[in-house]
Amino acid sequence: MSLLPDSPPAGARLYLRPIWFVDTPVGLAESDFHRLAGGLLWFQGVEARWVDAEGAAGKAQVPLSLFTDWQARLPEALASRAATLMAGLTAPRPALTLGERIIRLDTPQVMGILNMTPDSFSDGGKLIGEPERAADAGFAMQLAGASIVDVGGESTRPGAAAVWEGDEITRTVPVIERLAKAGIVVSIDTRKASVMEAALAAGASIVNDVTGLTHDPRALEVVAAAGCPVILMHSPSAGDDPHGGALKYKAGAVGGATIDLAIYDWLEARIAACIAAGVDKAKIVVDPGIGFGKALQDDTRIINHLALYHALGVPILFGASRKRIVGALTDGAPVEQRLGGSVALALKAIDLGAQVVRVHDVQESVQAARVWRGLRDAALTAG
Repeated sequence: MSLLPDSPPAGARLYLRPIWFVDTPVGLAESDFHRLAGGLLWFQGVEARWVDAEGAAGKAQVPLSLFTDWQARLPEALASRAATLMAGLTAPRPALTLGERIIRLDTPQVMGILNMTPDSFSDGGKLIGEPERAADAGFAMQLAGASIVDVGGESTRPGAAAVWEGDEITRTVPVIERLAKAGIVVSIDTRKASVMEAALAAGASIVNDVTGLTHDPRALEVVAAAGCPVILMHSPSAGDDPHGGALKYKAGAVGGATIDLAIYDWLEARIAACIAAGVDKAKIVVDPGIGFGKALQDDTRIINHLALYHALGVPILFGASRKRIVGALTDGAPVEQRLGGSVALALKAIDLGAQVVRVHDVQESVQAARVWRGLRDAALTAG
């Protein structure tokens, strides 16, 4: 009988992260691998991590060939959670059906960023006040291969001033109307319920809230009533500054859990709150919020452990395009010189199973994603 890996004590909080990815499952015994979230990745083991009631942490690497025996040794409550987490890792993610448009989530998708702000860190507000030019930029993103165009009217860069909801509506709705009439799938990047309502009425199909529907007390009600997909991003504050509260993350650990686990708990709670309010779980997407109130060591840990969030059982959106992490890892490259690093991070996320990457540079990112997909297809064919 094989020696089983260590296991958590009763009352501990358990997490599972897929590890030991393989190029192809061809030739492997079915008991030795699982397909990740119905996509083009297969894994042969999990890293089990836990935090006990006193905050002490532990971990073990569990081959899938031993997982059933390992799980059977757990206390009943933990065995049940292990089953739930594994189901989350392996369940295929349903496609997003948005009217006549269907966005499959078994292959990587690209979301293009369209800023309608005068103080955007990435483009300096080039399109503010010009809805026709902005819409043309959105059309170009679709032609370049973007599945979704994300329109925002309030900058969320560190230190940005809050924007009155009326101004946000004025900035975004004319652009959304033009894009939606052309059949483009549009998401509204906002944390305000009134902006969500106006954008959805104008033809937007998805709500993307950087505070996970915590900033505006009506936001969850609006999303539930609309029945639209929603992207829940983690940020440490529901206040005016979504980067607020960063100090509690600088040590890298929160309540005995490292930053990646603390974000997991937060996202899991937000998913539960949405479902309780009537939001269909099949319409929930999560985003760990790279750069929002997080230090560089936090962001790198989150990215390296991104596959952890698949256990939530919903699609993952990843957004690090042109963010300060690229500059920090490349000797201070300015925003306009962060293309290579941004594409590298998007590919890293895709290689860990992210279903959607949110980017400024659509053409280059789509090309990278398609090359990745071609290599995966070739590996499956060649075995």
